[in-house]
Amino acid sequence: MNAFKHFRYFAGAVSLAAGLFQAGLAYAEETVVIGYQQIVGPFVTAIADGRFDAAAKEAGYTIDWRQFSSGGDISTALASGNVPIGVIGSTGTAAAATRGVELELFWILDNIGKSEALAVRNGSGIEKPEDLKGKNVGVPFVSTSHFHLLVGLEQVWKVDPHEVNILNMKPPQIIAAWQRGDIDAAYVWPPALTELLKTGKTIADSETIGAASVPTFDGLVADKKWAADNPKFMAAFTRVLAESYADYNKNKANWTADSPQVKGIVKLIGGDGAGAVEALNLLSFPNADEQASATWLGGGALKALSESAKFLVAQKQIDKALDDYTPFVNASYAKEASK
Repeated sequence: MNAFKHFRYFAGAVSLAAGLFQAGLAYAEETVVIGYQQIVGPFVTAIADGRFDAAAKEAGYTIDWRQFSSGGDISTALASGNVPIGVIGSTGTAAAATRGVELELFWILDNIGKSEALAVRNGSGIEKPEDLKGKNVGVPFVSTSHFHLLVGLEQVWKVDPHEVNILNMKPPQIIAAWQRGDIDAAYVWPPALTELLKTGKTIADSETIGAASVPTFDGLVADKKWAADNPKFMAAFTRVLAESYADYNKNKANWTADSPQVKGIVKLIGGDGAGAVEALNLLSFPNADEQASATWLGGGALKALSESAKFLVAQKQIDKALDDYTPFVNASYAKEASK
């Protein structure tokens, strides 16, 4: 009798443990890992103030936010299935798609715009891009800056890149070479760009080059199958994106160094309020209706991926570009969020 009672107690405990284990599995299945980088914008503010977490919880999910040091690391995690949603730049997205990662670009986080620019040193004799012939220009190779420098030379200014001495330099090396007078110009981003402008000026930037050719951008990509299997999450997530971007574009004057929005950015990715505001002002953040338009997910982003892939082939980063990148761009979530 006692043995039977002990058995019933043990069986009950096993059943309870099994139930808890199954509940744990269910919870794990509802947890989504999202990879982000140290970039400023409404996206990061909405992470910091908990809006994404609240919307995800309402939809039945928990978000595990993970910061990565580069888009390449996020691409690897996406390909392995460990991260279904992450932040990758336009050239990185083109590279990952070409290499077979089943992803879809569903939101443009920012148009890089004026945050990457062609700066010329005072006394260099360069007044316009056509004056770059025969000059030394520093740029980090295979970056979005490198991409737009070559696009600008070939498509916008009609200058043969072979007539310009383009040097592969990381941002700190660019600053040092600039200060020594070894280079006449550089295409780069802050904080290196900020340092160069103390003794120079900009004559072109990625906003003007992008408008005349194809833009460069940071984007949110999702594992295609995961997104299709989790429409409720994708709808809730893009709804928060749409609301946060609309808020910024309507009230950007209120996003000061001491504002809660900017403090949230600094808390999450570091830096200081003044620097975050400066970076925000160099970028542009398309609203949901713009996202879904022909300018971005409805056409412009597709062209940017195709051109980026050709650039990567020329730089020997990928063997061959795909014929069509249409399967890797999905405007439907942004379109629905814009309603």
